[in-house]
Amino acid sequence: MADKKGKKRAQRATSNVFAMFEQSQVQEFKEAFGLMDQDRDGVISVDDLKEVYSSLGRIPKDAELKAMVEEAQGPINFTMLLTLFGDRLNGTDEESHIMNAFKLFDGEAKGTIHRDMLREILTAQGNPAERLTDQQFNQVLEGAPIDNKGNMDYGAFTRIIKRGKQDDE
Repeated sequence: MADKKGKKRAQRATSNVFAMFEQSQVQEFKEAFGLMDQDRDGVISVDDLKEVYSSLGRIPKDAELKAMVEEAQGPINFTMLLTLFGDRLNGTDEESHIMNAFKLFDGEAKGTIHRDMLREILTAQGNPAERLTDQQFNQVLEGAPIDNKGNMDYGAFTRIIKRGKQDDE
């Protein structure tokens, strides 16, 4: 049995990220992953990125490379790389960022935001060019977990945004 001390095992992403891309795109990402995984251990590390950048004539700071690797929620295997690309291409923030944004408006830390308060924030406050119309607001909240008092469970809503509606909900 080989000694694997110091090696982190990459965790599989929970959602089916392969469904987000066409087969030809997955193949292109696989080729790119192969180019980045310089030591061929199945995981992109800071050292791998350092070698890739140096082959391109750039010498980034270690802190920059470390920050890139830390964007992932674990070691960057191929599935994680697809997840990162998918998040970027879909234009959504990480779950924790979305949750933290909702928490700013949950003064009592109940895990809910009232629909009327959220409507006020998204349709009447901030930069006028970025405000939602009432129709857009209603579309955003379509299928959102809102109880009979008008309170939206923003944890469940964040999961819907990031992972889609689950059959068992």
